[in-house]
Amino acid sequence: MKFGTFVPQGWRMDLVELRDPVEQYEAMTRVGVVAEEVGFDSIWLYDHFHTVPTPEQETCFEAWTSTAALARDTKRVKIGQMVTCNGYRNPALLAKMASTVDVLSHGRLLCGLGAGWYEHEWRAYGYGFPDTPDRMRAFREAVEIVVKLWTEAEATFEGRYHTVKGAMNVPKGVQTPHIPLWLGGGGEQITLKLVAKWGSGSNFGGGKVDQVRQKMAVLRQHCAEQGRDIDEITRSTSMNIFLLDPGDDPVSATAAVRGKRSYDEFVSDCFVGTTDQLVEHIQRLEAEGINYLITYFFRVAYDQTMLRRFAAEVLPRFE
Repeated sequence: MKFGTFVPQGWRMDLVELRDPVEQYEAMTRVGVVAEEVGFDSIWLYDHFHTVPTPEQETCFEAWTSTAALARDTKRVKIGQMVTCNGYRNPALLAKMASTVDVLSHGRLLCGLGAGWYEHEWRAYGYGFPDTPDRMRAFREAVEIVVKLWTEAEATFEGRYHTVKGAMNVPKGVQTPHIPLWLGGGGEQITLKLVAKWGSGSNFGGGKVDQVRQKMAVLRQHCAEQGRDIDEITRSTSMNIFLLDPGDDPVSATAAVRGKRSYDEFVSDCFVGTTDQLVEHIQRLEAEGINYLITYFFRVAYDQTMLRRFAAEVLPRFE
């Protein structure tokens, strides 16, 4: 089991307590450096332009320029996106960008790619918003194009949504046989099938054991049909985490980060518990086939205590 963590980027309104954009970026990179120092394998960014849960006039740093900057601010930790929205960049351009970042990071890039879903920002930035079947078909074409530009001298592909003709990409990056391509999403008919054919990694299940179990069964079936060894694929899931001290009252302990959300709403997509309880939950995920966990800690831009506690109290249990 390996572990990564999201850095605060603004998308989740997690930089609003700082007003200077320079200080906001420095807070983001500071978390990446701390994660590297305490033993995380990777740091992650979202690919969004507008904040959630509602679009606000607040900082939201762009994913790929931030990826490049973080690559130069760190020295060991891997850097990924969970995940790049296919509709925001031509896939051939994405492949070229990723190749460049892999070189400048000395081979530490994890390239995440997905079909995209945040309709508001799609339309706001002029991308329209194709219906789900079209977004998924375009995603499928993009996956093949990206791999072609990473592995072929001149890539050619003619599809309904994307076309490249003799596209050259030099250098292709540092890692072999190519940059790891992580595909995000648990769609059983398309996404997980693409993972089985093309993916180096995948992310699904939202840290929920029952969902992970179902998606793992589907992925195993797709791998069998493709003749792919599932152990060649990193199987990851993501979790929002709030660590309690023994004896803490969960409702009062989480009050400051919950805002207007009720405790029941908060725990619907966040693990709240002690490190021992968290270790037990991760072990259950591991038993279902997960071998990589990507974490998110609330208010980490301002206070890295939970990040450090996780590193000190959870990471050693999985060495």
